[in-house]
Amino acid sequence: MSGGNPAKAYYREAGSGPAVVCLHCSASTSGQWRPLMERLADRFHVIAPDLYGSGKSPPWPGERPMWIDDQIALLAPAFERAGERFHLVGHSYGGAIALKAALGLRSRLLSLVLYEPVLFSVLLDEAPQSAAAREIMAVRDDTANLGPEEVAQRFIDYWMGAGTWAAMPEPRRATLATAVRAVKPEWHSAFNEPTPLEAFGAIDVPALVLTGTASTAAARGVARLVAGVLPRVRVEEIEGAGHMAPVTHPHEVNALIERFLLQG
Repeated sequence: MSGGNPAKAYYREAGSGPAVVCLHCSASTSGQWRPLMERLADRFHVIAPDLYGSGKSPPWPGERPMWIDDQIALLAPAFERAGERFHLVGHSYGGAIALKAALGLRSRLLSLVLYEPVLFSVLLDEAPQSAAAREIMAVRDDTANLGPEEVAQRFIDYWMGAGTWAAMPEPRRATLATAVRAVKPEWHSAFNEPTPLEAFGAIDVPALVLTGTASTAAARGVARLVAGVLPRVRVEEIEGAGHMAPVTHPHEVNALIERFLLQG
């Protein structure tokens, strides 16, 4: 942000106990974590912020490309609210932010939970000619050249399955088309993050990496690479779940997160 005070994220919170900060996916809001908040609130203090352009947080001003560090700076109030030690959970783009944030916050982290972090920069660096890399680059290129509704359809059908957009009622489509417009700055940050994969090996905290068997090749590819360098990682795969499992399969995902947090 240029001039004035730095932007600050809105966050919702519930419960008391050890803090858990939850970062949502693209084209979503902190509201996606309501089921997890309800599940954990009797034992944990759950904090769920809105990212740039989502929910009640400010939009990205667009004066320059966005970097993941810009999102981390926005989230400073949520991290401060979490206190000296906390757990960090992230889904998709929120997982990419959580992964990068964990490097700077690792002395404060009790644990790290990632559901398919979409830090595509590591996939392009490590396996640029792979089918997974070509797949996500095609989505990126399409969304740069299509009209607003076509971009939303391409984005939603890629992440949630072909035909999802066509099956939606018109009001839901309009809401998602608006949400997807806010995603454009995020693509730059996910594809151009300069931190190399091996750097994440310094995150020496208990980590849980979750994936779905029905997810996209690119999302599963990033998750596999990240899990390969985290020194204290457990990997869990959810049968039949896709990339949006924290929303579509909250019971299964949240049960795994809860079990992991309680064991930590």
